Amino acid sequence: MHIITLSPFDLSMASILLILLSLLSIQMKLGLARQIIVAGIRTTVQLLFIGFVLKALFAHSEPWLLILIACIMLLAAGREVMTRQKRKFTGWWSMGVGTTTMSISSFSITLFALTLIIKNEPWYEPRYAIPLLGMILGNTMTGIAIGLDRLTQTVWEKRMMIEARLMLGQTWTQAIGDIRRESIRSGLIPILNSMAVAGIVSLPGMMTGQILAGSPPMEAVKYQILIMFLIAGGTGLGTMAAVWMGSRRMFDERQRLSLNRLKKI
Repeated sequence: MHIITLSPFDLSMASILLILLSLLSIQMKLGLARQIIVAGIRTTVQLLFIGFVLKALFAHSEPWLLILIACIMLLAAGREVMTRQKRKFTGWWSMGVGTTTMSISSFSITLFALTLIIKNEPWYEPRYAIPLLGMILGNTMTGIAIGLDRLTQTVWEKRMMIEARLMLGQTWTQAIGDIRRESIRSGLIPILNSMAVAGIVSLPGMMTGQILAGSPPMEAVKYQILIMFLIAGGTGLGTMAAVWMGSRRMFDERQRLSLNRLKKI
């Protein structure tokens, strides 16, 4: 089957769209021109780099290399979760909450998919493991970032109400229960929206990529359904764990609200 390859010139033609967007940002005084260009450069450099890394990794399928790449991906995702918080936790918790919960949810679900569903031999073959982990980790990162940001912002805004509930005899879980539920709902909205419109409004990226690469449409569809379910599971479990851990962090051992554990803006 013939596969159409893209040349550097083809990619440079696509980059004209970013330049146009940046010029419009300057004209409209949006203040986003620099961010757009930097984002485009980062995307190009990072994807080219990972392309070379994956080429070497596919040629030498070693478990320790897979673990190394997975840890780098996890730390990068944990840092992104931390930077997206308007009110971060103090100390190592600012990065620890997201990193810990992502590692538990994303790694366990990826392992589940590789060993029990895809069943490739060996199960750690990078061709399957790295793309699968990357998709689950990236979407879980988004859910956790939104959930934690909603949690910390709402707790800060409603601190008087929470303290009043505590004075009336409620436990910390009761005092913050509704806020925690809304935070989890916020974190799940992006993946639920993606699942609701998949195949009707949009064609998901992985399925589109497989079809463009020459895979039969029905095989691409089946893999996309699998990926969507895995992403939903990873995002849901990760967001629930992160919001619970974050909400517990904001109360001390005597169940008093301790907002000094959040950095001041």
